[in-house]
Amino acid sequence: MPQDNVTLVKSTDIAKLMNPGPERLQSLEGFDPEYTDIVNYIVRCTHKIWEEMGIGLIYTHYLHNVKMHVGDGWFLGRDQVVADTIQTLSAFNDRRAYAESVVWTGNDQDGFYTNHIALSLQHNTGHSVYGPPTGRKVMRFAQCICFVKANFICEEWLLMDDIGVIRQLGLDLDATVALFARRGAARPLQNYGDLERMLGQYAPEPLPAKTIPVDGFDVDDFLRRNLHEIWNRRMFNVIRDVYHENVEFHGPAQRELYGRGDYTAFVLSLMAAFPDARFSIDQLYWQGDEQTGYRTSMRWSLVGTHEGYGIYGEPTGIRFRIWGLTQHVIKDGRIVEEWTLFNEFSLLKRLFLARQAAGQA
Repeated sequence: MPQDNVTLVKSTDIAKLMNPGPERLQSLEGFDPEYTDIVNYIVRCTHKIWEEMGIGLIYTHYLHNVKMHVGDGWFLGRDQVVADTIQTLSAFNDRRAYAESVVWTGNDQDGFYTNHIALSLQHNTGHSVYGPPTGRKVMRFAQCICFVKANFICEEWLLMDDIGVIRQLGLDLDATVALFARRGAARPLQNYGDLERMLGQYAPEPLPAKTIPVDGFDVDDFLRRNLHEIWNRRMFNVIRDVYHENVEFHGPAQRELYGRGDYTAFVLSLMAAFPDARFSIDQLYWQGDEQTGYRTSMRWSLVGTHEGYGIYGEPTGIRFRIWGLTQHVIKDGRIVEEWTLFNEFSLLKRLFLARQAAGQA
């Protein structure tokens, strides 16, 4: 995993981030000369587009047919990115975005992947997708993974804490979910197959042992094996071995959890609602070492059927893919902090439409 001497976001002032000097810290063939490294690129172009309102820079920083993955699905084209940015800035035109961290991998020949956590503060002074301005101050948690090559973002996976924003605006969550659900096009029925968490009536199997051992702490095996045990084999006791007793969890809907007990309750709440769910890691990379610790980037999916009672109300029977983005902080062989977002607002809309079709909404 990359260990280049690139920009450190948390220990660098914004004045230095925006004016880092002429020296390049890593090879960036095809990138604008002002960028010194891939972290500097993602932080600076975000700042210039959003806070300096150089929205037209999207045309030189996003591919013309960029593929954007969002909570409700995906779309193509940077024109939609431009339109969405204008809409958001019109509603929250004093937005200030603070980069929490950037985890990256890759190179300028094959392309880079970046996982960027941003915490933004703004006031709702204009009309937005949520309705008329409320004047309220809002803190928004967003996380995105970008595939970047030759100065262009070619593909992006973007999630934002919509539920947290709705609550901070003082809006009724149920009414807002209903409004947004009715706006969206009806999803066609589709066939569903086996979730492949287990073969027929057999119990779910553990992951096989790695054939090629890794010297030192194996981040890949640590996460894949233990998350498989927790989420797919329902070995919730493994949480005590994997997570630090004082773990901090930052999640959607303004979830701020502390300690293994709260985290276990969160896992159980999802599994109670989707009892047949299967967890998969779709992408995983990391940075760091055993001495200083590791910070990971993970894109994942949890596919299941809403057949259980719990935080999402009475079962609707719908099959749904929860997908999310996570950064873990791992020190001394345990997870001490986790930042996670998933498409929870999209899930609430699907549940509303299912209940409406059944005459329950």
